[in-house]
Parts: sequence; C-alpha cells; structure tokens
Amino acid sequence: MKSAESTMFSPTRRRVAMALPLLGCVSWASAAPVSRAPQRESRALMGTQVDIVVDGGDEPLLRHAVDHAYAEMARLEALFSRYQPDSVVSRISAAAGVQPVAVPSEVMAVLKTSQQLFRLSGGAFDVTVGSLKGWSFEAGRKTVPPAGVLARQRQLVDARRLVLDEQAGTAYLARQGMALDLGGIAKLPILEAGMRVLRQQGVSNALINGGGDVLVMGQLQGRPWRVGLRDPRAPERLLGALSVEGQAVVASSGDYERYFFVGGKREHHILDPRTGYPTVGVHGVSLLARDVAQVNGLGAAMMVQGPQGGKALVARQPEVEALVVSGDRGAWYSPGMAAALSRGTA
Repeated sequence: MKSAESTMFSPTRRRVAMALPLLGCVSWASAAPVSRAPQRESRALMGTQVDIVVDGGDEPLLRHAVDHAYAEMARLEALFSRYQPDSVVSRISAAAGVQPVAVPSEVMAVLKTSQQLFRLSGGAFDVTVGSLKGWSFEAGRKTVPPAGVLARQRQLVDARRLVLDEQAGTAYLARQGMALDLGGIAKLPILEAGMRVLRQQGVSNALINGGGDVLVMGQLQGRPWRVGLRDPRAPERLLGALSVEGQAVVASSGDYERYFFVGGKREHHILDPRTGYPTVGVHGVSLLARDVAQVNGLGAAMMVQGPQGGKALVARQPEVEALVVSGDRGAWYSPGMAAALSRGTA
C-alpha cells in the first residue's frame, strides 16, 4: 500500500492492519456436516506476518499446499526486497546510472505495472521514491532527514527515468543515486502467487492475509469469509465487516502502521514522491475488488492524492469499491462499499 511505503521487506514486526480476517466471528456451522476444521498457519514474510487459512480436503494435502505457497512467496520476496543486497531490486538500484540489469519476468511485470500507475495517478505513485534514503521508521533508528538532504534526494525521484526494455529483459535507473522501493506494489502480487499455488495444489477455499491485505477464494465452512475494517483513527474499533466469497481482494493502506511523532506531528512511512514528506489528509484507505490488478498500488496513490483526489482516482476504477478515512471529513464510502459493509458488527 504504498507509493513510498517502506513497510514491506523490512525487518519483520507485527503491525496494526486496517483489514483483518474475522475468523473467530464466522459461524462454523454449515448446511452439510463438516468433518474437518480449517487449517491455519502464520509465518514471517515481507516484513510482516502472513497468515494462510485453508478449508476442505485432506489435512496432509492441505498442509503440503500451504508449504508450497509459502515457499513461492518467499522466492518472490527474495527478488523484490530492497533490504536484501543480492535481490534483483537491490541490483537495479546499485547499477543506477551505470548499466541495465537483467530482470526475471515476475519483476518486469511489477515494474510495468508501476509505470502504468505512475501515469494513471499523475505521478502520485512512484517506485523511485526509494531514492529518499534519509527517512527511517525502524525501532531505534527513527529519523527525519535534514531539509537539504531531502531536497537533494527528491531530485532523484522520477519514475520516467526507470527504463524498461522488455525485449532485452532489462531495467535501468538513469541517474546515479536513484533507488527503487517496490513495497507499495509487490506485496499483493506475491500474495496472489501464493493463492495461485494453493489453487494449483487443489485447494478450493482459502484466505491469505499479509499485513492487512486479504485475498480469498471460495468460502469458509460453506459461508462467506468475513473481513473487518478498522478505523485508522482508533484501530481498536471496527468500522464494519465485509462478507466476501469466490475470488476477492481487500487491500488497505494507512498512516497507522509505522510512524513516530516529532513536535506533536505524526511522521509515517507513506511518503509523497512529489514532496519527499509523509502524506497528509488521509489516514487510511481500504479497497474491495475481484482482482489484485485492479487495486495494486491504488491505495497509496489515493493517500498521496488526498481526500478529493483519491476519490476521483478510485472513481475511474468502476469495479473497485473504496473506504477513505480522512482527518477532517471522517469516513467516505463509495456506494458499493457502503452497500457491502455491515457496520457496527464484528
């Protein structure tokens, strides 16, 4: 969820997420007798906790499928992480202004998507925001860069200088000092790859939750999955719950995951690529869609755009429903989100 969101691929920590599965609130009874309980597992990946729930089928086969899904997601994390010096993303940044770097198809696909969203959002989403290296939101290393440093690094933020050659299979950052941060656009494709493995292994009903981004397929014990949406202004409180089944994704972005206060001002990890500073105006965005491609990176772009710009941006995506929580305007629901969200429930 992030135009400049550096939450992903950093040292793992448990974070408050705007969207969370309400597994304990689902009635486990269904029309037909249920012989096996759903299988659940959690592992550390991508700087957060990734949970998988699978339902229906032989337990050893389900666990085998879950192991394969985690293995695929870990493989992709190793390609995209800017915190691993030998990752493809790190190699692209290290070679900035020097030479193109060969990239696998998975990385090329995400980089192409990032360029499309850069254009769609008028520059609000920009993966070269990794060039803003002065910020740190890690425990014990929380820093705000000096204005002069930030101004110099801001000159390196420009996705138009990311050159992709699909025929040669290479990516190139045109100026030395530039760097990529795919934290806002790689997590959902990685989770989607995990879901694809589960499907290939014969699983029909599953949920994957990666730090508040939730993908589902099928049902849970014959009923829809339920996903609660937190109020980013008071994360202990739910704004409501969504009932989703078949194929769906609930993606969330917000200023409540990694932040600190300086002089009473909240400094958070979602950076505006146009200013170099954290976004203002919007506290959180939740999006509901059928496919990952419809929402990937969109929440971060909406936070950068602000309340009005964010609403206009999501209005251009007819199959995406949105919840936008801002400081002065409260919570705004698209018509479809307002209809889908059961409020005051958990």
